Amino acid sequence: MTIITEKEKSFNTEELQLRKVAEHNDLISSVAKMDKTPLKIFELAVSCIDTDNPPEDNTVYLSKRELFSFFDVSDSNKHSRFKEAIERMQKQAFFQIKEEKKKGFKFKSIVPIPYIEWNDYNDNVRIEFSQHIMPYLIDLKTNFTQYAISDIMGLNQLYSIILYKWLCMSYNQFEHYQHKPNRTQKQLEEYKNPKISVKDLRALTDTEDIYTRMFHFTEWVLDNPIKEINENTHFNVTYDKIKKGRSIDSIQFHIVKKANWKDENYKRNDVQAQLTEEQKQAQNKVNYAVAVANPFTMKLINASLLYAPDIANQDTILELSESVYPIYDKLVKELGEEALDTHMDYVRRNMVDYSNGKKNIIKYLRISAEQYLSSRLSIKQMKKGG
Repeated sequence: MTIITEKEKSFNTEELQLRKVAEHNDLISSVAKMDKTPLKIFELAVSCIDTDNPPEDNTVYLSKRELFSFFDVSDSNKHSRFKEAIERMQKQAFFQIKEEKKKGFKFKSIVPIPYIEWNDYNDNVRIEFSQHIMPYLIDLKTNFTQYAISDIMGLNQLYSIILYKWLCMSYNQFEHYQHKPNRTQKQLEEYKNPKISVKDLRALTDTEDIYTRMFHFTEWVLDNPIKEINENTHFNVTYDKIKKGRSIDSIQFHIVKKANWKDENYKRNDVQAQLTEEQKQAQNKVNYAVAVANPFTMKLINASLLYAPDIANQDTILELSESVYPIYDKLVKELGEEALDTHMDYVRRNMVDYSNGKKNIIKYLRISAEQYLSSRLSIKQMKKGG
């Protein structure tokens, strides 16, 4: 039986800022079949692995305080949110890995964390990795990428995390080889300016069947994630679309590493650390009041998509304000109020349940709005073209 040491029990925010994640490039190039929360929990757990002294039982220990800090959670529902996040991870999270072999490609589907243990009387969370994922986390003599967990901490979109890791994989090779004689200047430039086909980028981000129109794909998979990467990591990224004939064939990124990013990042975190728990709760109350007063909240109530328990749940209203209302803003701007009313009525009539019979209202409303906006803009553009 594994013994939890005092070091494993403790949580130090400064130590979290210095922690790195190391993963094999095959894992970084794989398809993450999960949403952002399970992926971020996985990344945080990986940052606990000492590759020089890997855990014999494939087990690492986090604290709940560490998880709450990592996700910047301070509300009264944080324990139930934690439980839901863990359940989502074990029900939906897996990697599809494609490895190149001499005879062709080998495909693997791996559930990375099959076992998690915690209780309601202390702060410890035990995370046991699958034996099948461990080679991608500890056998890292070559073809691996390392990055700061603090950069992942600031990313709140799934595609931002996936794209950031892929960009790190390329730029780290530039840093590794820039002062060595075994790479040409052209190769070094390619590491700083990596190119990927649209087909491969869709495969990497698991968007082969969504955002089928290029301008929607550009917005949700490129523009929004790159904006978040530029604001929250040590990279400044731009990109160019490369055409083949009349179609966009590939994307070329241009990566610049910020000077003194760590110093700036620590300053930002120091300011956040100075906020007391009471101040955070007070700010959440203000944001909650603003969100409740948002006209979209009343529209959802009138459309029978929100009920009294939802309105009373601060976390639900804040998440609506952050992840759904910006899409509604754009929908109204592009298509008008009537289109939003029509959309909400359709959603109400066609609402389906998620796992265990519980409706994940936030996710459902966000995905429904994104798909509706995408399809209506496509029709609008086709009519203009006609």
